[in-house]
Amino acid sequence: MTIGEVSEKYELTTDTLRYYERIGLIPPVPRKKNGIRDYDEQACKWVGFVKCMRSAGVQIEPLIEYVSLLQAGTGIDRRKSILIEQRARLREQAEHLRATIERLDYKIDHYEELFKKR
Repeated sequence: MTIGEVSEKYELTTDTLRYYERIGLIPPVPRKKNGIRDYDEQACKWVGFVKCMRSAGVQIEPLIEYVSLLQAGTGIDRRKSILIEQRARLREQAEHLRATIERLDYKIDHYEELFKKR
């Protein structure tokens, strides 16, 4: 697949795909003889994995470390701890969002009470 096709399939810009490859989130993508990227099934799996992790809120730096360890086949304990750390961070964010939603609900209820009194 061309970078354009992968971009469309995974809803990522071509610049993002090049960036992910440059920083090591995606292993070097095979290229045709003319130098054009030719995403194979394995490269697409990496794109899907990275997109999933980024969509979940996993930060770039820990993800780079995770992918590096995964590609090297080392650091099983560290890989697990990276995922645990990111999960904890996401849970913290979720709690913050829950509290914000509660505050908004309170304010909306307040306005609804005001409208009833009119």
